[in-house]
Amino acid sequence: MSTSGSQDHAERPRLDRPALVALLLGAVGVVYRLVLTLLTVPPSNSDEATFGLAALHIAAGRERPVFLYGQHYMGMAEAYLAAPLVALAGPSWPVLRLPLLVLYALFLWLSYRLTRRLYSPWFATFVVGLLVLGTERVVRDQLTVVGGRPEVKPAVLAMLLIAVALAQDRVPRRWAAIGLAGLLAGLALWSDWLIVPYLAVAGLLLLYAARRDLLGWPGLLLVAGFAVGVAPMIWDNLLAPPGSDSLSVLREINSTGGPPPPWSLRLRGGLLEGVPLATGLCPITGCARWQEWFGLLYPVLLAVAGLLALVAYRRTAGLPTARRVRPVAQLTLVVGAALTLLAYVRSPLTVTDPLGNARYLSVLQISLPAVLWPLWAAAVACWRGTVGAAGRLAGATATAVLAGLTATAVVATGLFLTGTEAAQDEERQARELADAVRRTGLREVYGDYWTCNRLTFATGERVVCAVLDGALTPGQNRYRPYWEQVGRAERPGYVVEVGSAADRRLRRLLGERADAAALVEVAGYRVYHPPTAVRPWR
Repeated sequence: MSTSGSQDHAERPRLDRPALVALLLGAVGVVYRLVLTLLTVPPSNSDEATFGLAALHIAAGRERPVFLYGQHYMGMAEAYLAAPLVALAGPSWPVLRLPLLVLYALFLWLSYRLTRRLYSPWFATFVVGLLVLGTERVVRDQLTVVGGRPEVKPAVLAMLLIAVALAQDRVPRRWAAIGLAGLLAGLALWSDWLIVPYLAVAGLLLLYAARRDLLGWPGLLLVAGFAVGVAPMIWDNLLAPPGSDSLSVLREINSTGGPPPPWSLRLRGGLLEGVPLATGLCPITGCARWQEWFGLLYPVLLAVAGLLALVAYRRTAGLPTARRVRPVAQLTLVVGAALTLLAYVRSPLTVTDPLGNARYLSVLQISLPAVLWPLWAAAVACWRGTVGAAGRLAGATATAVLAGLTATAVVATGLFLTGTEAAQDEERQARELADAVRRTGLREVYGDYWTCNRLTFATGERVVCAVLDGALTPGQNRYRPYWEQVGRAERPGYVVEVGSAADRRLRRLLGERADAAALVEVAGYRVYHPPTAVRPWR
């Protein structure tokens, strides 16, 4: 009896040192982001509030949106994930963001599993350590509910792990795993089109790993799973008016209406600004010259990583697929990153707003292990003394680069943490404004875009806001029923920033009644309640 018990205990899987260290680092990363979530750092905005309002509507059974209100290409998975929590706890920014914290933890775990499977245990731990760090740009992409990126990264990692496990015959129910991979691909495509390059290469890896299975029922399950995941997007696009389908909207967004910017400017915005920002080496305000170095090195590392994967694949020629799938999966990570970066650099968005649009490169975190592997391999070979003088020099250089990358990320994260007071002040002022408007008794108000949905969500729709521009004419109203409700109000209020164009225009239209109509001034805003509606567009 005791012997059998001892054997059972010995066979029980245990965490080794790399896994334990990775677990501790991951816990630090989750706790770090939990504290930021509770503090609402980064601060909320009206884009995020639109997802929150959709979650409210879903929880109440009022709406079943496929795409973000007024934006016919961004899937609403995050709103559906938040809806049960919002229904239980009511609308608040931490409640809205909690599902993304879970997605981040899942992303860390899957990153560790895939990196360990394809490379080495301690390297997987190192990758987790880097992913634990986070500047405002990185954390904003992970924790703010603005669509797509937090959920598509775990989906792709899970697909890659499924493909590798199928090739190595580690999956007991292969048909179920293949069907799940198809479902994840469909959901990811519906959620965010930015993930298309990674979905393409993950699909090819799956085809390589399980090509025999795909000829039978598992292949049909793959197609069926994908169809179920992408069905909301297909159905909505079939019903969309001409020019309002997702492809038309995306083409319009990526069009500048003039000649494309020169490649030199696009490469600078994409590589020197976008890559360091997305990697967490720069503040959200932009990269200093000394922080741009990784952007120049990134395509070089991609090329070297691709070459190493090809060499490893050739060395395994004639071996079973289970032995050859690792270099193929490594190459998948390289190609996914290269295609994503190429698509971004081709876009004029890299020039028009390189700082704001760097968020589109956050999916490159999927390929971080592949990018850093050449440096890690060279460093390990150097310190083990298995290379000659040239190899030792290359290894020492690689060690310095890894140390510099880590130090830069640590410093950038530290600078972000020491500057969160401004974000907390902004959020406090937004709460003060919402409380002040609610105390006035106003039910329908007009305001600017960055005020309206944020105000509506913060008050749980007790105050409904419609958007006007600086000339007090209709602005970008994502949710049409709000505009119609405020339009029907006999005496709507007006929430305008003090001294703004809208404030000056409203005071001119009110004339001598302006001061009497002003109910309160708070957090840099004035709240007006004129005796009659002011609607100059009618």
